[in-house]
Amino acid sequence: MPTSKNLVLTILLLLGLVYTPQVDAQFENLKELFTFYPNRKAVERDSTLYPSKFIAAPVVSYSPETDFAFGIGAKYLFKFAGSGDETRVSNMPITFQYTLNSQYFLYSGFEIFTNQEKWVIEGNILFQNYPRLYYGIGNGTSESAEEIYNYNQLLVEPIFLKQAFLRHLFIGAGIRYNHIYNTDFEEDGLIATEQLDGFDGSTSVGVEAAALYDSRDVILNASSGWYLEFTHGKYGEFLGGTNKFNLTRIDLRHFLKVSKKNNDVLGFQFVGRTVRNNQPFSEYSFLGSSEIMRGYREGRFIDRDLVAAQAEYRKNFKDSRIGAVVFVGAGDVYRNIDEFQFSSLKPSYGVGVRYKLDESENLNIRLDWGFGRGTNELYLGIAEAF
Repeated sequence: MPTSKNLVLTILLLLGLVYTPQVDAQFENLKELFTFYPNRKAVERDSTLYPSKFIAAPVVSYSPETDFAFGIGAKYLFKFAGSGDETRVSNMPITFQYTLNSQYFLYSGFEIFTNQEKWVIEGNILFQNYPRLYYGIGNGTSESAEEIYNYNQLLVEPIFLKQAFLRHLFIGAGIRYNHIYNTDFEEDGLIATEQLDGFDGSTSVGVEAAALYDSRDVILNASSGWYLEFTHGKYGEFLGGTNKFNLTRIDLRHFLKVSKKNNDVLGFQFVGRTVRNNQPFSEYSFLGSSEIMRGYREGRFIDRDLVAAQAEYRKNFKDSRIGAVVFVGAGDVYRNIDEFQFSSLKPSYGVGVRYKLDESENLNIRLDWGFGRGTNELYLGIAEAF
């Protein structure tokens, strides 16, 4: 039997070999079967309106934590009436999937712009039954310590930001609710032995202050601009909260076109996360994901603080839906950020292939093969890693 990785690579190779303009046309016709235009009649009467799209279709994804996942994905792309070219397209995705590891998850990570981008409403909604691999706390844990930690999670995080001072600067606040329950772990394993606060469930309830600078030209797959998001949350024992702690996060990205002769893009990202005081187990910083530090399973290394950075070159081939990427990054976790040393950073690098799902919105299907220190993982999904 072929392994999951070999199967995905074979599918990818065949896709590249059979790609022709005829296949492109057939794909476009198939995509239209799953695309709905809620304001089609209004656009026919008024051409200044943005033609909203609701794309719903069966989806398949892959990550090392879930194996293959199958389900339904929907993406609502729209602008409010009265918005022109000065307002970027709002994005509201909804995904429900069930995995070969008997997991399920319902997720939406949304970003909504009001008219003339006076307000930005962003956030996350997540409901899942999710097994996590655990190796202990620290950046030097052993692979042999691996054990499985199962839990249910409900995460709700809306943030409201108002345009202030500059065209692309937004300041605001939000709330974050993160409930971990129905935990299941090995009776004689590390988790049961260490008994970190919240190992058997927790509820984090916090108020966040937030600032956002976002000058990206396209939200789903930027080719130019800056993105800087900063949040600082104070969590307490109110509204069901179980722990008092502070959580600070920063996400910095920059995109630029490599040449005027092609559409190749170079992207950079830096992520930082620090948590202090009486944080529960679920609020530690986890290294590894399908978005940054690709090649490491999520939570391969865990501690209070995390820093990570990556660069990605995105190659677009002329008159083709096919594209390719190479990426490189580094990062680590720490008990205290002042322990940071360049020499101890863990590497991340890899390659990927893209297929243009929606040319007008620059939306890709992506397959990445990431490598870390003694490990490698595949990731299949929709939209770019950052």
